[in-house]
Amino acid sequence: MGDGVLPGESLADLQQEVQENLNQLRPNVVLETLKGWAPGLIAFGIKLLIALVIFFVGSRIIKFFNRMLNRSFKRVDMEVSLRKFLLSVLNAVMYCLLAFIVAGQIGVNSASIVALLGSASIAVGLAVQGSLANFAGGVLILLMKPFRVGDYIVSRDGEGTVRTIGLVYTVLNTGDNKQVVIPNGTLSNSPLTNVTAMDKRRLDVLVGIGYHSDLKKAKEVLDNIFRSQKGILLEEPIDIFVSDLTENAVTIGGRGWTALDDYWPARWEILEKIKLEFEAAGIEIPYSRMEVQVEDRHS
Repeated sequence: MGDGVLPGESLADLQQEVQENLNQLRPNVVLETLKGWAPGLIAFGIKLLIALVIFFVGSRIIKFFNRMLNRSFKRVDMEVSLRKFLLSVLNAVMYCLLAFIVAGQIGVNSASIVALLGSASIAVGLAVQGSLANFAGGVLILLMKPFRVGDYIVSRDGEGTVRTIGLVYTVLNTGDNKQVVIPNGTLSNSPLTNVTAMDKRRLDVLVGIGYHSDLKKAKEVLDNIFRSQKGILLEEPIDIFVSDLTENAVTIGGRGWTALDDYWPARWEILEKIKLEFEAAGIEIPYSRMEVQVEDRHS
């Protein structure tokens, strides 16, 4: 007989006995194991259920809050691009907070997640700090509204009509139809002039006349030019005055008001009329002269 088999007992009987012992042992081991796991599984299931309820309720609250913010932004006439961006950022922040609450409910250590996100944010911020400055400038421009789309602005980096105000760049179209792209960080941190911010502009003209010309007549002609010019607002004051006494001329000036769209046509026509009507009235407009004398050496 082989080793481990008792006298009078066959190998098949031994295998059957071992199998019966295993059959009796296995259910007991599984049951005992499940009994040990049961409290933990039940507790985790309850936590998971509570976490799902928190996520469901929190999502509804976030959506309701977003709708309220969207209506508020529309009431204050906020730019569409800024409104969408702010809503997206606030939505992401609120969902991150909700995720931390849910993770804490099911036992995840949220402190390590916060530390990881903080380190990643610092690294990304250092890498794109220039773009972030332009982005912050774009937010300031859209919030403070120093200019709007369609305004004509003048800055140290260019001038033109505002076509788009993005979160990073502002695009201008120049008078000769060139496109100028200016970073918002530059626009928000430097002086600029919004030419079309008001509904009317003052038109100033200066012209020099000779000292021998009739000053009162020159002022009268200039006053008539302003008052007869199409586009000059007659309900606004029109001023004709002596501006300066230079070495070569007496400088007289005229001031009147026009609507925005009438400014340049009125200015061009007034300058043309000054030249023509001053000549017709015998009023001299001095200009620089250079006298050249040629000597005939053969004489």
